[in-house]
Amino acid sequence: MIVVKEFPDREFSNKEELFKALRENKTTLIAQKKMITKESDSIIHYVEIESREKGFTNKEDVSSMPEDRKLKAKLAINTTNLMDSHSDVHFDGTWNKSAKEQKNVLLLQEHQMKFNAIISDNVEVSVKRMTWKSLGFNFEGSTEVLVFDTEIDKDRNEFMFDQYNKGYVKEHSVGMRYVKLDLAINSESKWDVEEKAIWDKYIDKIVNKEVAENQGYFWAVTEAKIVEGSAVVKGSNYATPVISIQAEKSLENKNEPSEDTQLLDALKELINKFN
Repeated sequence: MIVVKEFPDREFSNKEELFKALRENKTTLIAQKKMITKESDSIIHYVEIESREKGFTNKEDVSSMPEDRKLKAKLAINTTNLMDSHSDVHFDGTWNKSAKEQKNVLLLQEHQMKFNAIISDNVEVSVKRMTWKSLGFNFEGSTEVLVFDTEIDKDRNEFMFDQYNKGYVKEHSVGMRYVKLDLAINSESKWDVEEKAIWDKYIDKIVNKEVAENQGYFWAVTEAKIVEGSAVVKGSNYATPVISIQAEKSLENKNEPSEDTQLLDALKELINKFN
């Protein structure tokens, strides 16, 4: 029996029966997706640990980081061309419009829109093309990364500051609304011509396409609106690491003279004392 998220209360005896239900309910399913804010899943179906390169670290010299109160972080909130646990594939161009338009975007703790769950409201949103290997994943080629450049202040959310500072945050998730999406089905049925055309157009762009091929369908997302980005334990898209992070020198440290300057001043004071 087959059970899928689109029909949580139904079981299908084979893929043909499932595909028929998807096709017949496509308009309703798309409307339902557009009505919700997509967040991360509590259960991840398609995590491929072996695709992550061993030894990759996104933390810069964790042991020697000073005890500062602010961190400068570059975070991967989403990546394109990877099928996630919602059966979605965000393709290149999905984030371009929203990244330019969205202002005052928040970095949250696990999608909680609460004051005590805000990690930062100092966020710059952009879309950057990066290789999968530079992100720490053993896929060929590149992806468009939805990037949050942000300042994480210990005074704003001490718990999450410590999680980032200790290198514990491994994945992120975008809170988003669908704008443009379509259903792709790998079917030779004469009833699935439109869905098969979407499948053929996109399947070879998916870096984990064996997951899509095994399932037989996916949702092709070509435009989405950013609502927020979150640090999560497990994201629906697992290829969302911390790209870089470093301590920002505190104001006190910036204004404090260096050891060399202090020594020179002491020598000058000593010389003046004997003159």
